[in-house]
Amino acid sequence: MSGLRGFVADRLLPVGTIVLVLLALWYVFAYVMNAPFQRDLDRRAGVTRTQSEFIAATMSQPKPTMPAPHQVAQTLWKNVFLLKPWSKRSLVYHSGVTLASTLLGFLMGTVLGVVIAVGIVHVPSLERSFLPWIIASQTIPVLAIAPMIIVVLASIGVTGLLPKALISTYLSFFPVAVGMVKGLRSPEVMHLDLMHTYSASKAQTFFRLRLPASVPFFFTSIKVAVAASLVGAIVGELPTGAVAGIGSRLLAGSYYSQTIDIWAALIAASVVAVLLVVSVDIIGRVVNAAMGGRPA
Repeated sequence: MSGLRGFVADRLLPVGTIVLVLLALWYVFAYVMNAPFQRDLDRRAGVTRTQSEFIAATMSQPKPTMPAPHQVAQTLWKNVFLLKPWSKRSLVYHSGVTLASTLLGFLMGTVLGVVIAVGIVHVPSLERSFLPWIIASQTIPVLAIAPMIIVVLASIGVTGLLPKALISTYLSFFPVAVGMVKGLRSPEVMHLDLMHTYSASKAQTFFRLRLPASVPFFFTSIKVAVAASLVGAIVGELPTGAVAGIGSRLLAGSYYSQTIDIWAALIAASVVAVLLVVSVDIIGRVVNAAMGGRPA
């Protein structure tokens, strides 16, 4: 019983309070942003409303400037639970399309980041020659580089999943590389000297000391990387005029001024991101426990 009270007091109450405050602010901003258009509509139609009727009208516009939370919730319910998951109108279907390129890009980015980190740690000249270019690559906006990748690959006949995955790779490899470099260098000098005393080879030192020490840093970095990979997959769908994926829902909503659909797609993307980060966190906790680490 005390554990349940502690969970409510420490976790549920603070989170619930923040959610309620955000919802209240959302409604306030929805009213403020939709009110001018509603006044113009009422003036043109010669309609006179009470204040409560006017507020209700701003919250029920078919194409509002900013949809109210209940409008987005209704659209989410319809497009997630009332449609078959394989329907091309279902957000589950579109989320699955985006998730496929996200996971492929995340996998490639993770492998690339780890390889770069191992190279930098074991070849000091790479840190001076290669690391500045890696950092510089992250200063290029993904919205600028995504169309270039799509166009270049399309010119050689590469379309579909791979171009979007490469954009996800571009965003996800950097946090993995930085985190792994820090993790591989985290063992203390005393521990490295001890391995040298035992005449351990570089490979033995890597696998028995550096790699285990880098695990907490690795899982921390890939939580950032998997979220960035999702952003890359969505951005990769925008310049292609994709017909499937969360990016396609954002495009369709912008073309037809369906702001409610745009917000619903954004919420769906947020849910996918949370699920991915939570999944990585759970895997990290399991691996940490299996290696004898203390629970967080």
